[in-house]
Amino acid sequence: MSRSIGDLGEFVLIGQVTTRLPQGSEIILGPGDDAAVISAPDRRVVATTDLLIENRHFRREWSSAYDIGRKAAAQNLADVAAMGGRPTALLVGLAAPPQLAVAWVLDCTDGLRDECEVVGASVAGGDISAGEMITLGITALGDLEGRAPVTRAGARPGDVVVLAGRLGWAAAGLALLRRAGAGADAIPGDLAPLVAAHRRPEPPYALGPALALAGATAMCDVSDGLVQDLGHIATASGVAVELSRPALTPPPALAAAAAALGVDPWSWVLGGGDDHALVACLPPTATAPNGCRVIGRVGERGDAAVLVDGEPWEGAGGHEHFR
Repeated sequence: MSRSIGDLGEFVLIGQVTTRLPQGSEIILGPGDDAAVISAPDRRVVATTDLLIENRHFRREWSSAYDIGRKAAAQNLADVAAMGGRPTALLVGLAAPPQLAVAWVLDCTDGLRDECEVVGASVAGGDISAGEMITLGITALGDLEGRAPVTRAGARPGDVVVLAGRLGWAAAGLALLRRAGAGADAIPGDLAPLVAAHRRPEPPYALGPALALAGATAMCDVSDGLVQDLGHIATASGVAVELSRPALTPPPALAAAAAALGVDPWSWVLGGGDDHALVACLPPTATAPNGCRVIGRVGERGDAAVLVDGEPWEGAGGHEHFR
């Protein structure tokens, strides 16, 4: 007979699962007490938090519990990397219906563990509660390793804008799943990588610290859409960002998906989120790390915060949480 989390309660997350997770050198005291103890060699801690809510950020019929765990960890670990930090630990809050199978929770935490292993981080603890739908609240911590944090507010006119990672893949995958509905398994094989990108993003974690070392003046992860997230940098820095379409030409997979769905692929490239690419501004004399490409430049602030080939972008700029 399958067990539900209502049968086991807090033991599922705190006792049975997280003690199986790898402990990094930064975890002094892990799960089992009222709080974890994590070393901070830099004497500063990067901290960020995100929510994933069932049927808003994920759907169980489209994503496995393991994929959801990987995605929940990735979107938080990417925020640490976007500050130029190295992720060290996650704290996990889970609300779920009491009838949710224990197997689902174990698979989800396996995903959390494996995504943490990519960056050498650990799950340090968490909490669990009953709720009407599955909600994951993740807090990620990181180490700046002696560097200054890279914020959104330091971009200067003359800087180049560089991108690390993919754009539009997760948005295209979501669009394919929405169109396919219950027939998600019937999505053509050549478009399967786009669906995989929605289910399990692959942020370029290592390039966050690398960009910081290269002298990045501003940086953020692309979680809500390139135009929208670059707009945050432009506003915080008091500059304009000028993007080049040729540098952002949609790859063949995106073009094929757009043709199949009758969608403008630029709406995914410029407005799609959840790939968790990193976008940064570098001084013109700096050398961008391998894996980055130049996609624009920083100019003086004008009427528009973000321009595409010299013109304001008229399409959707990205995800807005309350619309």
